[in-house]
Amino acid sequence: MSRMETTNDAKKRLPDGWRWVKLREVADHIDYGYTASADVEIKTPRFLRITDIQDGRVNWESVPGCAISDADEDAKRLEGGDIVFARTGATTGKSYLISNPPRSVFASYLIRVKSHREHVEPDYLFAFFQSDGYWEQISAGARGGAQPGFNATMLKSLRIPLPPVEEQRRIARVLREQMAAVEKARAAAQARLEAVKTLPASLLRQIFPQPGQPLPAGWRWVRLGEVCEINPRRNDIIRPDIEPTSFVPMEAVDAEKGMICEVRERPFADVKKGYTYFEEGDVLFAKITPCMQNGKHAIARNLIEGIGFASTEFHVIRPAKGILAEWIHHFVRQPAVLHDATNHFTGAVGQQRVPDDFLKSLEIPLPPLDEQRRIAGVLREQMAAVEKARAASEEELQTINALPAALLCRAFNGEL
Repeated sequence: MSRMETTNDAKKRLPDGWRWVKLREVADHIDYGYTASADVEIKTPRFLRITDIQDGRVNWESVPGCAISDADEDAKRLEGGDIVFARTGATTGKSYLISNPPRSVFASYLIRVKSHREHVEPDYLFAFFQSDGYWEQISAGARGGAQPGFNATMLKSLRIPLPPVEEQRRIARVLREQMAAVEKARAAAQARLEAVKTLPASLLRQIFPQPGQPLPAGWRWVRLGEVCEINPRRNDIIRPDIEPTSFVPMEAVDAEKGMICEVRERPFADVKKGYTYFEEGDVLFAKITPCMQNGKHAIARNLIEGIGFASTEFHVIRPAKGILAEWIHHFVRQPAVLHDATNHFTGAVGQQRVPDDFLKSLEIPLPPLDEQRRIAGVLREQMAAVEKARAASEEELQTINALPAALLCRAFNGEL
């Protein structure tokens, strides 16, 4: 028995009337595509390639043509009900069901399966190719490294749970209906999640007056460099080289929450040179694109002995006495501020950074300390509520995203 025949699915007991078959038993053809060069000047036949299949769809109008003889076109012509597979690269094993194609053939990095209609419905077969039972077999038999390929021989050996044709049609019909309902629920859940993600920016817009707007009594406009040190000089640190020291790489900052999700520990000797020094209560501001725009800005908390080191791609903002770190942190995370920062980028494309002069000259509305504390407390509660709503929305979306696999499992266990 081959590796592909030892999957758990192949050992399952099937419902009465079902049987295990190998794909070669129910396929008229399993063949490779045509080797040619795509030519945008040639309109027909269309020359379907792996790259033309995006998110399970093909825009046939954008598919180029190719030069091909009549005999080769007859052999490689695509028809409704054909299923094509990517046989190499990052999309290895992914399939696409051909439906109402224009005059077209398929390229050599695709494998085409043409099912025997008397034995198997193409819709049923295609549904199986989305299931865990299929992917387990592909994973067991795939060849190669980071981008494993597979071949027609592997496909021919795939084991498929096969009910009578009428049951196949029923299962395919039910799956279509249920998958459509899942997709509708997914879209609604995704929309709710996106709406929740916009709430922090909305809350901040309500709190902070914009330039040109009148300030409440007791507030004043200041430049950030007047009330904070930007990248303050480091004092001499006497510390054993082996002493655990707080370390914050860029990936340790959660862009959605605007907080350090994991303060790591490194020996002092490993971080004392070549990294950005900061202290408890400092605000870390990611200066490099795209981390800056994404919101990787956080307040340093719970540092070992009150000090830490971070990626050199952070600016450090140290509030003066009477200035809350939360006030600064919330202000610099506003989308309008981050957008303005992009207009001050320096450096080459792909390695652009916000200069510290931008932060020093940034105008910020400043209320009295008691008002800073009051507003920070309100924002803390509101942001906690937003985070709770975001977590619930993400959990809902995760549950919905798991439904297709569960439905397919039931379908091919005869439980649908």
